[in-house]
Amino acid sequence: MTRIEIIDRADMNAEQAKVHDVAKENGGPVGGPFYAYIRIPELFRAAQDMRDTLGAGPLTERERLIVFMVVARHWNARYPWFAQSRNALKIGIERDIVDAINANEVPDLADERERMCHGVARELMESNRLGDATYAAAEALMGTTDLVALVAASGQFVMTCCTANAFEVDPPADQPVPLNL
Repeated sequence: MTRIEIIDRADMNAEQAKVHDVAKENGGPVGGPFYAYIRIPELFRAAQDMRDTLGAGPLTERERLIVFMVVARHWNARYPWFAQSRNALKIGIERDIVDAINANEVPDLADERERMCHGVARELMESNRLGDATYAAAEALMGTTDLVALVAASGQFVMTCCTANAFEVDPPADQPVPLNL
């Protein structure tokens, strides 16, 4: 059960209903932390826009999901972990990779960029910054624009995890990979 009352669509004011309906029509999330964001329709819209912008590139979907799982694991954010681990499995990220991230281990990632995404996200979560060596390696491999996207995706998902944790937004009981707490 969440700490925050979930506003039923029929009980939303006009602006809440508008942003909710646009998000739903566009296939965006309207649950989880968005149950909280809907109270401030501009925040709901901005969160959707940030999600859509980062989802359009330059990171691949696999790279973004690896980042999101690292962030959710770090924050012990159960609903975000549920959503992103489910999405990861759905697009073909191997279960052993998901399980390794869940166990706070370094997964065996064959792709160099995916390894870098994991490493950068993990370092950001653990130390709140990137060391010079990591920064230089990430910039050399990914380029500045992709590194900006990687850091932005990490930060954007911190907000998602904090919101889910603060309002105790719980995942459904039938989650495929429960978060190791």
